[in-house]
Amino acid sequence: MSDNRMNQMRFETRILLKEVIRFRPTTIDSGSTVAHAAEKMCRDEVGSCIVLKKNAPVGIVTEQDINCKVVAKNRVPGDVFVHEVMSTPLITIGLDKTIEDAANIMMKNKVRRIPVVENSRVVGIVTVRDILAVSNEMNGIMSNLIEINRYDELVDGICDECGCMSDDLVNVDGNMICPTCRGEDEPL
Repeated sequence: MSDNRMNQMRFETRILLKEVIRFRPTTIDSGSTVAHAAEKMCRDEVGSCIVLKKNAPVGIVTEQDINCKVVAKNRVPGDVFVHEVMSTPLITIGLDKTIEDAANIMMKNKVRRIPVVENSRVVGIVTVRDILAVSNEMNGIMSNLIEINRYDELVDGICDECGCMSDDLVNVDGNMICPTCRGEDEPL
């Protein structure tokens, strides 16, 4: 594909977090019990609560924290405080960053969700599921663009009809066909 053609195809693929995050994430005070955190998670249908101390984010408590640090140890959720089992330090990302930035931070830190901050205040949360939903959509768009542009030019390769090498393949009903098989006479 020519450079000129490639430049015509370019479009912005960097998606800002503010386009995909869930605003107003579920929060809980660090002095609350794990049972209360679990109730909030069930009510809001989420897998985590951002833990606050004096309204400042200090950690996150997740389903995995509850399962591994409370349930698996046969502790009573109503007797365990969130600050005892929360994950810290809190790994955050700025609202001005992209989903690619978030995915990189998640991989590096082996986490599945990251609170999104603006001016040191948590404004939302982004999860692996949020990123995957957008990524699948972008992959579909990119595949369609590649497919559309793939057949607009002559291509070098092997003819799907006769198996001969050609520098003049053209898409015909989804197959790459040489001039001979298309019924065109090749110049000698």
